[in-house]
Amino acid sequence: MIPTPKRAYFSQALFCGGLAAATAVVSLVGPGLTRSVRAALQDSPKTVLDEAWQIVNREYVDGTFNQVDWQATRQTLLNKNYNSREQAYTALRSALEQLQDPYTRFMDPKQYEALSNQTSGELSGVGMRLELNEKTKVLTVVEPIENSPALKAGIQSGDQILAVDDKPTQGLNVEKASELIRGDVGSKVKLRVRRQGRADFDVAITRARIELPTVRYSLQQEGKNRIGYIRLNEFSAHAADQMRRAIKDLSNQKVDAFVLDLRGNPGGLLQASIDISRMWMNAGSIVRTVDRQGNSEEIAANRTALTNLPLAILVDGNSASSSEILTGALKDNKRAVIVGSQTFGKALVQSVHTLSDGSGLAVTIAHYYTPNGTDISHKGITPDILSDLNDSQRQTLSSNPKLIGTKEDPQYAKAVTVLQTAALNVRNGVQATR
Repeated sequence: MIPTPKRAYFSQALFCGGLAAATAVVSLVGPGLTRSVRAALQDSPKTVLDEAWQIVNREYVDGTFNQVDWQATRQTLLNKNYNSREQAYTALRSALEQLQDPYTRFMDPKQYEALSNQTSGELSGVGMRLELNEKTKVLTVVEPIENSPALKAGIQSGDQILAVDDKPTQGLNVEKASELIRGDVGSKVKLRVRRQGRADFDVAITRARIELPTVRYSLQQEGKNRIGYIRLNEFSAHAADQMRRAIKDLSNQKVDAFVLDLRGNPGGLLQASIDISRMWMNAGSIVRTVDRQGNSEEIAANRTALTNLPLAILVDGNSASSSEILTGALKDNKRAVIVGSQTFGKALVQSVHTLSDGSGLAVTIAHYYTPNGTDISHKGITPDILSDLNDSQRQTLSSNPKLIGTKEDPQYAKAVTVLQTAALNVRNGVQATR
């Protein structure tokens, strides 16, 4: 039902899960190098190796570097000759593997660009979700994104994209077709479209910077209760603003309670998880981080909650990192009831850095703990109400995503049942949650 977590992020862009914003580039060379070596490094693939080494040396959460002689690793990296950047990248990845930390990782320029787009919650393109139709095997529009160039140009759900700039899409998967459609802001792309009931036609669309929706919400009548259902896919730079709009809109529609669906959410920006936590709770600790020097920082709510209505959170084994910060904060402060299955168990903080050739480095810089001081690493958060899906239920929801967040979704149905008493208490003037 839910995609595998993108093993996960925080940022300096601090990220929790797998995302982050870029930091400034560190100095290209460090102490202990002769002037001739420094000069040779400037136009060498070794430049990026030394940049990455310095970042890890300065920031990595484990000062012993997993019992690795990190100084010797530097010399090994710089003493080799590399015929290409790809060879240097391979050597750097091998060096980082010694730390045995899957979250401290090097990204080549293409990978880093993809992460940056994901973190920013924006893309340059026309703004539409595509799929390869299972029956027709034709590239098909699932939906145009709100306020996107595609929507403004008249693209509709169900439209088939036959060609991009006269290049047929037959045989292309969604990823390859999307690469053709994306491009620089202000440039144009021509799509050949087939729509039922009319002849094939061309649409010229000017590409733009598009804010990607990461929050989806709806008002659902469940018996006597009006439930505000919100699904958060990841903690991007726009997630907090989108969440704020969702809570306010649903509150204006006089909901009795909320269900916040974090299933499959791999995490994202640390600040987004903090901002969203503050929308649901007025007081109490949100998270505590500890760096390699033992410095501890506790982040708390600041009396800016948007609602105090009853809340249930849905989680599963792919709810990771920033999702677990939000879940842990609301659970430990008894602000929400947690429904679903055990979460992923990622309690590490990363910062992400841009390197001089456009590549990037994510490095673990701290551990985090829930308000009660719990270390969830490799354990995750146990829901208040365990509700696992069986294989048949997962298959049903996976094959028909429209059933997610409905009575046909067992975990959502369980959350609604749990909220009935809390919503009744609120209507009778009894405050059930903080």
